[in-house]
Amino acid sequence: MARKSDWIIGGLLGGGVLVIIVVMVLLIAGPMLSSDSSLSGMGGGRVALVEVRGPITRADDTVKQIIKYREDESVRAIVLRIDSPGGAVAPTQEIFDELRKTRDAGKIIVASMGSVAASGGYYIACAADSIVANPGTITGSIGVITVAPSAEDLFEKIGIDWQVVKSGRHKDIGSMSRSMTDEELGIVQSVVDDVYDQFVGAVASYRPLSREEVVERADGRVYTGNQALPLGLVDRLGTYQDAIALAGRMAGLPEKPSVIRQRPKTFFEMLMENMETMTGLYSPGIVEYRYR
Repeated sequence: MARKSDWIIGGLLGGGVLVIIVVMVLLIAGPMLSSDSSLSGMGGGRVALVEVRGPITRADDTVKQIIKYREDESVRAIVLRIDSPGGAVAPTQEIFDELRKTRDAGKIIVASMGSVAASGGYYIACAADSIVANPGTITGSIGVITVAPSAEDLFEKIGIDWQVVKSGRHKDIGSMSRSMTDEELGIVQSVVDDVYDQFVGAVASYRPLSREEVVERADGRVYTGNQALPLGLVDRLGTYQDAIALAGRMAGLPEKPSVIRQRPKTFFEMLMENMETMTGLYSPGIVEYRYR
């Protein structure tokens, strides 16, 4: 008769083998299941969900998704879910440009605004065929900002002296070691004005507003979705589900279209992404489409 300890050891060994088998199955099947996950059944056409959450510090992942769905013939529409205060100029423009190309290619794009879709978040929404906001969404903030803190007085008090070697007299504009001169402030202001002009141009090109009307609304202030609607900054009020239904109707799909999305990120991916986001927040000298 087997001893109790034998049964325990056998159980542990059997459990270990089972765990190994499960891990091997996941490793083999993982890549096959990692590209997309369906939120509903398959159909003759699908709506793809692309999410932009948090500060926009890079565009790589979002751009890859947009291109993928643009080239996928089974995807008839994209819902761009935005919950972002905006961010760096270049990645914002890269996302906008890929959305524009996708729209020009004949795909329907509907922007769905969450809690915040301001500044750069609003910029990318303008590439959509239609913008859906919640009544309480914080949006707008059409403008540009750059921050260049000066600690010159503090360094002088604690006895820190900076020795700067530079190739040109403006090479250290925005350095914390000194305040900017009036000439340098004018240079930085010209950069901000140029990037602001690009923002206004994008909104005027893709919203039913003249350039003058956009400028009237583009003094950096924020609006609720309810306020933005009569100003022509958004097209309708509604929820995320309303945006999906609208995208389906615009694409000629059934009442409840099949929706696909990128697989959820792993804990490690989210951790690395958050670390990168935190290190990129409010970087001195970076020109940004950012709310607060």
